[in-house]
Amino acid sequence: MSAAITAISEPPVAVSTSTVRWQSPSSRLQAGVPLPLLEMLLDEIPQGLLVVDAQGMVTHANLAMSALFPQQSVRQYCFLAEQPGMEAVAGLIVDALELQQRVKSEVRVGFKAGGNVVEERHYQATVAPMDALNGGGAWVMVEDVTDHALTEQIRKDFVTNASHELRTPLSLIHGYIETLKSGMIKSAGSLNRCLDVMEKHSKRMMRIIEDMLTISRLESGDAQLRTETFLVRGCVEDVLEHLTALIEARQPQITLHFPDRGGMLNGDRFYWDQIFTNLIENALKENPQPGLHLTISGEWTETECMLTVADNGVGIPAEDVPFVFKRFFRCAKHHSQDIKGTGLGLSIVKRAVEAHGATIELHSEVGLRTEFIMRVPL
Repeated sequence: MSAAITAISEPPVAVSTSTVRWQSPSSRLQAGVPLPLLEMLLDEIPQGLLVVDAQGMVTHANLAMSALFPQQSVRQYCFLAEQPGMEAVAGLIVDALELQQRVKSEVRVGFKAGGNVVEERHYQATVAPMDALNGGGAWVMVEDVTDHALTEQIRKDFVTNASHELRTPLSLIHGYIETLKSGMIKSAGSLNRCLDVMEKHSKRMMRIIEDMLTISRLESGDAQLRTETFLVRGCVEDVLEHLTALIEARQPQITLHFPDRGGMLNGDRFYWDQIFTNLIENALKENPQPGLHLTISGEWTETECMLTVADNGVGIPAEDVPFVFKRFFRCAKHHSQDIKGTGLGLSIVKRAVEAHGATIELHSEVGLRTEFIMRVPL
């Protein structure tokens, strides 16, 4: 037996096109305000959407626009070009209307992030003209691409830094190899000096490669912790001994504050060696001037262990603080031009700390102090 299926279509329902600005759909429904289906759908998309008429006046802006431009919220029924931060987008609309074709470009908008600090955001804006049947004007789709732009810039910086870091030791090693092959070095002392230089720079290359492999393991989740109970003070002392050459060159005042027995911690000693090595080495390298006071301390409570590495050096600029734990980021370029490294150290620190279920905080004031605080649950 077959069953007949009848399609039933309901008559179209007239929908109001009134627009209510910057209220969530739920709040509008609770207030008894009619909400067009199309407007509800536009409010759900993550990209910002604007519609402007032929004179450049905003006739619609979805809710995502308020999230994309929190300090310069777009006002409806106002000219877009007269609204702060929207000048570049308004310029794209003019181009699209003049060319009568779709225009796509990246625009940058600066936001005040506190004090005199200005945070720059990158947006990908697509503008297309609308035909006369739809009243003319144009629609604008805006997407925040700041993270992508920052990642791309960091990638370029890393390629430059890594190429320089690897080229220098490779060139030196290659030069010494050619010298040795030429037979110009006769004495055992000169030969040993050549071998020492080659060994030093080969270790430098190995350090760069090891850092890359470590961050790759930590970020991919392939790093398996080999937990053991160890003395944190002993771990720090081993790191300081390993950095003896750098410490002798910088001549800092180093203070250790730990419980009498050294403070016990359960974790992967290999990664904690790397954590303290990177934090201490970073403080020493970033502060070549004499007078640095470096303090490493540990406090234990019933629930957590708080480990701190602090110094009274040059500090980290406020605009760099949000990015210091990102891969390949090298902060304060104005005072670290000659400092060797690819910018992986603090990224390794953060991920190694988090792999232990711990957190890390950074507090810094330029010219006064830099303080890294790690809280490890017990």
